[in-house]
Amino acid sequence: MSTNTTSPAATVEKSFNADQAQAQARLLLQDSARWISDNWLQVLVALGAGALIVIVLLLVRRWGMKLAGEDRTGWGSVAGRAIGRTGLFFMVMLAAKLVDGYASAPPMVTATIEFLFTVAAVFQAAIWAREVILGAVERRTASDHYHGEALASAMGLIRLLVTFALFAIALIVVLDNLGVNVTGLVAGLGVGGIAIGLAAQGIFADLFAALSIIFDKPFRRGDNVHYDQTDGSIAEIGLKSTRIRSVTGEERIISNKNLLDKEITNNTRRAHRRASFVIGVTYQTDAETCARIPAMLREVVEAEERVFVRCGLIGFGASSIDFELLFDSAGADYAAFYDGRTAVGIAILRRFAAEGIEIAYPTQVNLNARADGTIVDPSPAHP
Repeated sequence: MSTNTTSPAATVEKSFNADQAQAQARLLLQDSARWISDNWLQVLVALGAGALIVIVLLLVRRWGMKLAGEDRTGWGSVAGRAIGRTGLFFMVMLAAKLVDGYASAPPMVTATIEFLFTVAAVFQAAIWAREVILGAVERRTASDHYHGEALASAMGLIRLLVTFALFAIALIVVLDNLGVNVTGLVAGLGVGGIAIGLAAQGIFADLFAALSIIFDKPFRRGDNVHYDQTDGSIAEIGLKSTRIRSVTGEERIISNKNLLDKEITNNTRRAHRRASFVIGVTYQTDAETCARIPAMLREVVEAEERVFVRCGLIGFGASSIDFELLFDSAGADYAAFYDGRTAVGIAILRRFAAEGIEIAYPTQVNLNARADGTIVDPSPAHP
């Protein structure tokens, strides 16, 4: 069985604090009553002016809400949302702060108004900053018409982090204005934040990588990408990992941080796809015909509605004179590029056949030599 004991000193201290608070409250009421009875006309004028200020601020807030409804994607919507979140308590305290000097309020009333206005202004500034930051983020995502399955989760996470950070700062500012020593509190929050960050650095790394993917948009759901030795389409972007459907059918899962650490090729955003052919003709092809081959291949490419890049002789092979042909297919569609490359190849075969140009293939010629080392002519002797 336990008993709670309170020391006489603690009891006296609590009683003293309560008595002191009651005395201050009585003093505030007495000063206020005396001030109102001595300056009733100024008080009425101040109340009227304060009421007018509140009415004007209410109209401004209503205008901000209307602006947010009319302009849903522009900066006007961001400003309107911030103005629309102006609180009534802040309006009242702002009006009291503005008319306080005219009414010649006693020091206790002035100090009370000053304190309440500080609290209202600090938290109202946090609300405005929160709306502006979130509105800017939403506008950034909407400007490119981005729709991702992780966007709602990401916005929820951003909203939580921004709200916690801003209101924590506001609370510290208010406590500092009350005369509380916040150095230890700030240090404790810093140490706690570092400890949490170190303990969950892997999770936070993937979370921030997911936010980078969502807002920087290196790729989106459905895009065809290539990284390392993998080709596939983005199946899902999560807050921890991204799922990629490989061209061979399997689903590959990679953490967002590891994915962004790699070089990613987004094939969906290609302006064009480039094809190249190395074509070897036989050494029996005369020089004049070889000189016409680049122009000939250009005609073939343009006839198939592809973009000719360049063509030229690149070397003398073991059994062929080699030409390189480069041409582009507009757009990122791989199927169209594949079919176009086939069409150009078939057209080259037809054109070479019509021109009598032979495409070389690997050959080996054996020659006989006489005893003195001279080559025996393999062609039949003429009669």
